[in-house]
Amino acid sequence: MAFVITQSCCNDASCVSVCPVNCIHPTPDEAPFATTEMLYVDADTCIDCGACADECPTDAIYADHELTEDQEPYQQLATEYYERYPIGPEWPTGRDHVNAPVDLGTLRVAIVGSGPSACYAALDLTSRARVEVSMFDRLPTPYGLVRSGVAPDHTSTKAVGDLFRRALGHKNTECHFGVEIGTDLTHAELLAHHHAVIYAVGAAGDRRAGIEGEDLPGSHAATEFVAWYNGHPDYADRVFDLSGERAVIIGNGNVALDIARILVTDPKHLARSEIAEHAVAALRGSAIREVVIVGRRGAVQAAFTTPELMALGNLEGVDIVVEDNELALDPSTQASHDDPDTEPRIRWKVGQLEKYAQQPVTPGNKRIVLRFLSSPIELTGNGKVEAITLERTALTTVDGRAVASGTGVLETLETGLVLRSIGYRGKPIPDLPFDDRRGTIPNDGGRVVDPATGNPVTGVYTAGWIKRGPSGVIGTNRLCSEQTVDGLIEDFVAGRLMPPVGGREKLAALVAERAPQYVDYEGWQRIDERERAAGRTDGRPRTKFVTTADLLRASIPPA
Repeated sequence: MAFVITQSCCNDASCVSVCPVNCIHPTPDEAPFATTEMLYVDADTCIDCGACADECPTDAIYADHELTEDQEPYQQLATEYYERYPIGPEWPTGRDHVNAPVDLGTLRVAIVGSGPSACYAALDLTSRARVEVSMFDRLPTPYGLVRSGVAPDHTSTKAVGDLFRRALGHKNTECHFGVEIGTDLTHAELLAHHHAVIYAVGAAGDRRAGIEGEDLPGSHAATEFVAWYNGHPDYADRVFDLSGERAVIIGNGNVALDIARILVTDPKHLARSEIAEHAVAALRGSAIREVVIVGRRGAVQAAFTTPELMALGNLEGVDIVVEDNELALDPSTQASHDDPDTEPRIRWKVGQLEKYAQQPVTPGNKRIVLRFLSSPIELTGNGKVEAITLERTALTTVDGRAVASGTGVLETLETGLVLRSIGYRGKPIPDLPFDDRRGTIPNDGGRVVDPATGNPVTGVYTAGWIKRGPSGVIGTNRLCSEQTVDGLIEDFVAGRLMPPVGGREKLAALVAERAPQYVDYEGWQRIDERERAAGRTDGRPRTKFVTTADLLRASIPPA
């Protein structure tokens, strides 16, 4: 018997460090880790100890005899991975975990943000001796995109919050939720009370498509729609036109697949998830029966991961539609078949698309249509979006291979809802340098640098998407944050950080003065329990409070 990693793998490599026989790859220090969609267990090496399954924060690892029919392909995918990347003889040396010398005293670090990168940084810091952490978030609740970005029906992925709870509830961590840095406290005030500050604020903005009509009503950023159905307080009152039969999503990453799935899933199933109640109510009245996902490039270059693509096929009453001739003429698809060195994950992605292309459609079913080699040109309508024009790459066959043949073919689709899902983008932070082109804080391995001089800014660090851009999955942030923490510890030991002029007591007094309604860890625990209790009544994991006022009321202890 062996263990198998399945769809909800978060890539944080927790399982790698506990495996006694080095049978889980790629490891963080192996080249494929940078591009892998998930991790894989080598069945020939696995000794069936179960340590990986116990450690996995998203419940993604199962014994092979426990696999459901939907999960069985992951066993074959692992086999093909190890055919391509046989295990070497050496166990990775791993990362040195350094504690600062006792005579340096207690290291005090502020972390701005409470999403995955912030929580991984806090986990790393609190695992060391003599470190105190202060966490800040402008919202009354923690966890960032785990709470407001992960699809509400991806319950196993959201379970990573149980891991993060260890950092937030640690005896050396103080939480200050509902406190905005730059408004309630300045960067200078924060730095004055700590040796260092780590900015792990994610990428809250979105990228624009840059096409005519993009600002018409009915055209929205996918980030807004995702935040709306996840109950984010800033977006709970948004209204989306669901009265038409077709929605179009520009971009084909995992977020696009999530949105498409939410739009066509029976609301009675969604109502058993963490989705916001206002979103369920709106979706019950939705007329949408078809969602078209538009990708500029070919099928092989599609941004969605193979596990998420495979999961679409499990939707009840929904056809996944891919035009067979579109794949046949796609040069990238042809190349994936012709090249014997094609990555297993690419081969499986193309194979799954071809499977969808061959499946007959079922009358009466809803549809998710995957389109490739198509670029949005403009949105049109009288006062609101009524149609989108696409330019489809014109292809012809030469010597048995497909090649582009000049000007593309224009096609117009009627739609009242267009969501652009072409990437997140960081926003500037007061008093910090910012790279406007990349949408990140300029840094060197997590040390924030002054772009004018290239020198590190003393005591200021960054982690996560605001550090490297919006790439990777939840677990990718673990290594990113650990790199930042390593640099911070090195600077502390080398005497490069300034000692704080105010201690925890002065900081607590300042926060209480500037943001008297802030939520501490105990307050968040009360919110969490009250949401879970409300959910239990309706058979749901939780029923969220979706306004700041309600969240603050829920954080207050009973009289």
